Amino acid sequence: MIENMAWSSVWPEIVLLVMTCVIAMVDLAVRSPRRNLTYALSLGTLLVVSGLAAAQAMDGKTWYAFGNMVVSDSMGNWLKCFAALSVAVTLVYGRPYAADRGMLGGGEIFTLGLFSLLGMFVMISGNHFLVLYLGLELLTLCSYALVALRRDNANATEAAMKYFVLGALASGFLLYGLSMLYGATGSLDVGAVFKAVASGQIKHQVMVLGLVFVVCGLAFKLGVVPFHMWVPDVYQGAPTAVTLMIAGAPKLAAFAITMRLLVEGLLPLAIDWQQMLALLAMASLLVGNLAAIAQTNLKRMLAFSTISQMGFMLLGLISGVVNGGTSSAANAYSSSMFYVVTYVLTTLATFGVILLLARDGFESEEVSDLAGLNQRSPLYAAVMAICLFSLAGVPPLVGFYAKLSVLQALVSTGSSWALWLAVFAVLMSLIGSFYYLRVIKVMYFDPPLTASTVSAPLDVRVVLSINGALVLLLGLMPGGLMALCAQAIVRTLGS
Repeated sequence: MIENMAWSSVWPEIVLLVMTCVIAMVDLAVRSPRRNLTYALSLGTLLVVSGLAAAQAMDGKTWYAFGNMVVSDSMGNWLKCFAALSVAVTLVYGRPYAADRGMLGGGEIFTLGLFSLLGMFVMISGNHFLVLYLGLELLTLCSYALVALRRDNANATEAAMKYFVLGALASGFLLYGLSMLYGATGSLDVGAVFKAVASGQIKHQVMVLGLVFVVCGLAFKLGVVPFHMWVPDVYQGAPTAVTLMIAGAPKLAAFAITMRLLVEGLLPLAIDWQQMLALLAMASLLVGNLAAIAQTNLKRMLAFSTISQMGFMLLGLISGVVNGGTSSAANAYSSSMFYVVTYVLTTLATFGVILLLARDGFESEEVSDLAGLNQRSPLYAAVMAICLFSLAGVPPLVGFYAKLSVLQALVSTGSSWALWLAVFAVLMSLIGSFYYLRVIKVMYFDPPLTASTVSAPLDVRVVLSINGALVLLLGLMPGGLMALCAQAIVRTLGS
């Protein structure tokens, strides 16, 4: 059902923008070094916004507004809901870490985090090339500032510079590709571009050339090979709280913009972009898993793990169109959505434990820093083990069902190349399980480096426990989230 409604479709964005400005003003009067009022207002805003997005998602209607420049549909609203909750969890985990390192001084981590979420919302809701690019730039500019938040830290400054230079290059690729698509179709509207391409009146060579640049730009935002150079350096160099802000919610927005551009706008060219994504997925699975084995730095290892995980997610996107038919599209794209949502959930808990172990003057970034964690804190060791087993795809955790759903979508296409690609993905996952199991071995079987117990504020303990329990419970009962993703994709494709 399509209704032309303006302001109702962007309520989450309006509330988020207004409250972010209010929080920035209120913070000027806050004197508490831990920014208690700013923190409470930020969490309250994020919970309200996620509730608004969830209410619109459950309504199930698709709204186009502002001259078709904005779309509010089931997929987008659920992704907004999950993104807002991810940023809320990130702030809960990151506040003690940031306070110990003097990063809460001006409250920038809260306001920049909320503005970056606004950028994600605009990316998710965009139905127009300029709106999508506007959201992307708002997110990336906030991310650059967040990475450089510790101005006295040389590693953070270097990571921010690398991120900025490579990010500007990738934005140029994407913008150039979008300009070529505009030149070929005469429109910036995603729906109008779809109709123009489907008409067959556009020169195929021009469209494919523009498509190459668009895919390159999207590949950078997803952090897949060969556009992955920034991921390990930024993950390692950024303050860990900021690393989680980059590793979590933005992946949902990157998935959304990929769906908006490639599926909703350029589905008639699927035969071309599916081949590109297949190469990116294979390279990411190979490089990500092999490079992660050699890492001793935990954040750098998780960065290469992210590269391989995003490669696996792309396998679902390349299964949607088979021999020109779209009968398997809903199954394929919903499996990718399920994969990226569960990946973000698991990543939040993984980095939550790393942030928990960090103390003033000690980062807890090396694999060896987790030695004997089970003897010091069995609960946090169990949460970390559950998350690592899930990332490795061990049943009955949610990561196993995420991988299984993507492989099922790939194999169900019935083509021989898809079968070989599925076998390759399984082999790469087996190789990748080594570096996850190595961390678990260190936690449970190596002697502890210190006898001190792990302490954390109540809010961190509660949220981390719920986060770890969800990874386990959604693995035991994955049907609800799978059905939610499938329903969201079907409604979005049907509109």
